[in-house]
Amino acid sequence: MNSTTGVVAVWCTGIAAYTVSITSRTSLAALGLDTAGHFAVDPATLSLFAVLQLAVYGVMQIPAGLALDRFGPRVVLTVGMTLLAFSSVVLALAPNVAVGIAARVVLGAGDAMIFPSVLRVIGIRFPRRFAPVAVQATGLLGQFGQLISVIPFAALVHVAGWASGFLALAGTSALVAVLVFVVVRENRHERVQAVPMRTRLSQAWAARGTRLAFWTHFVTPFAGNTFAVLWGYPFLVGGLGLASTTAQGLFTVYVLVGILAAPLIGGLSARWPHRRVALVGVVVAVQVAAWLAVLGSSGPAPLTLLVLLAAALCVGGPGSMVAFDIARDHNPPYRLSTATGIVNGAGFLSSVLVILLMGWALRLQSHGGDDYTLEAFRWAELVQVPFWVLGMAMVIREGRRTSAARASELLDGDRDGRTRRPHPFRQISDLSHGVGASANPAALEEGNNVVRQEGQHRDRVRDGRP
Repeated sequence: MNSTTGVVAVWCTGIAAYTVSITSRTSLAALGLDTAGHFAVDPATLSLFAVLQLAVYGVMQIPAGLALDRFGPRVVLTVGMTLLAFSSVVLALAPNVAVGIAARVVLGAGDAMIFPSVLRVIGIRFPRRFAPVAVQATGLLGQFGQLISVIPFAALVHVAGWASGFLALAGTSALVAVLVFVVVRENRHERVQAVPMRTRLSQAWAARGTRLAFWTHFVTPFAGNTFAVLWGYPFLVGGLGLASTTAQGLFTVYVLVGILAAPLIGGLSARWPHRRVALVGVVVAVQVAAWLAVLGSSGPAPLTLLVLLAAALCVGGPGSMVAFDIARDHNPPYRLSTATGIVNGAGFLSSVLVILLMGWALRLQSHGGDDYTLEAFRWAELVQVPFWVLGMAMVIREGRRTSAARASELLDGDRDGRTRRPHPFRQISDLSHGVGASANPAALEEGNNVVRQEGQHRDRVRDGRP
């Protein structure tokens, strides 16, 4: 197997794992009402299935990134898929709601390991100029898992029963875990020189662009996640009174529009990296406009407007991938997955909060019942507005700071007559100050390794090499 074929095989295996993880993550999307009936719970308790799952996903992002930087994607992917299989078995056989929620918590932990692992493969093995498109293609193909969850998987549960459906999903996850273990092999660039956890975290957060990436991922995906993971189907069927087949059709639109949006946004991000803040602003504006149009309709919104809503919310997924392009451009390999974990957790933090607040808003209006009315959803959906405002304000703020830092760097370079690079001894001093390397030869050598990786990263970025 030549190097190109090997990279493609590993990437495709990663996409398969990501697709199954999306199917598992959104497996309750079209089963929200079924889940409420199966466990006899109200809207607020139902929201805990998604809230705790996504909360664990978000909390696990940094540990997953640290593990990736230390052990590489093969180990982390295999463990993640194994946890997904185990969680589906537990949910299939759960005797009560507490065990069911615990199963989703385990699912969140396993799910947290999948996408960062695929990003690691792309960031290390793909040429820089192709990486944004590869990230978007991964997100796009993985989203077919959501289509699987709302149509064939939901149909399987309705026909074969709750236990059979989730046991089938567990078996699929286990098979992919075996595939990952067989196909994914270690790459010498994927396990880098060990750097103390505190150093990696502090350097990743201090890097210009990491905070911009964090807020980019905070503001772009939560509206789509809220719709797709839990509250979209109850809104369409319970609030608007649509037939289940019509609701499934809208979820299909949600996924298929991504086929067009993902390569377009990925291409724009790669072609004009300095216009990424504007691109994020357009993505958010489209989502806000679509929701306000639907919520402002007198009576149930027409189907045409709902199609536009599904399309607009879908754009948030590809839009959130821009955050990983930003993070990748501002972090060298030894802390790339750590930075990715920080960034990826942001979108799930906002998603968890919105899903939870929406469940509480619905519960307050239903007085503890499980009925869903259009008027209740009108008010509940408005909890998204403060998150859009906060997120865009921070994106603009950090975007200006990043641009100012870049302009200052270029100005210093012009004054010197060359491109300015940080002085290696200053980098060693900064690292040593945090880990006591000044009195420890091994730690000083570790600092030299870090500086060497920084320089190699800058050279690759400058030359457009992988």
